[in-house]
Amino acid sequence: MKSNLRVMAPNRIVWNSEVWEIILSTNSGRVGILPNHAPLLTALDMGVPRIRQDEQWSAMALMGGFAMVENNQVTVLVNEAERATEIDADEAQRCFQIAQADSAKAEGKKSVIEANLALKRAKARLEALNAI
Repeated sequence: MKSNLRVMAPNRIVWNSEVWEIILSTNSGRVGILPNHAPLLTALDMGVPRIRQDEQWSAMALMGGFAMVENNQVTVLVNEAERATEIDADEAQRCFQIAQADSAKAEGKKSVIEANLALKRAKARLEALNAI
């Protein structure tokens, strides 16, 4: 038995297929979801979920949102998502380096928060690339 995973961003459906296993990054840690998982509603952190279809693992970069698990249906609503296969490695590395530099020189509470969020986003994209 498999679960149906559906990942939806405001502008598109990023993923919609049956999977054997999903590992999500939540605000309180990582959670693994297998078929017949107990009902769950959780907030998602920026991070890299791992998805297993048969024996192959896939990854994507999620930029926060929510996940609901019920009756072998996993629905993930996110602000933004990119499959690892859609991410340009050179562009992701360049964005990470810029975000690191911006984070190091940020001053003021608002600037520091914005720089740290940009760094976390850039890091998630690189981690998604390295997970495949």
